Amino acid sequence: MNIEEYRNFCLSLPATSESFPFDEKVLVFKVENKMFALTNVDQYTSINLKCEPERAIELREQYPSVRPGFHMSKKHWNTINLDGSISNKLLEEWILHSYDRVVQTLPKKVREGLKEKSKTMNKQSKN
Repeated sequence: MNIEEYRNFCLSLPATSESFPFDEKVLVFKVENKMFALTNVDQYTSINLKCEPERAIELREQYPSVRPGFHMSKKHWNTINLDGSISNKLLEEWILHSYDRVVQTLPKKVREGLKEKSKTMNKQSKN
């Protein structure tokens, strides 16, 4: 997955925004102002994704390219090395998992609004 595919996939998720809150190199994707993915745009060699703690450990054991989150909570974040060993389909699944982890922490009313946006987006993409 190149950086444009990564960016487009993240931005395709409902209520996602992008910013550079730390410096001009670290691109952060947020849902409702909460981070779910980030990468260095100058050295696009890895991405950080939020992950359910038990699953994070399993992924690290199963995939050598997955390690504890660099500069992040090691319990809740993984860094995925983009060395070509992880398929785009799997990366998309993990990005979606990260997004969903953050959405689960949002107030119920906000989550319901995101579900409606998602339904609308799915209908539009089918037409």
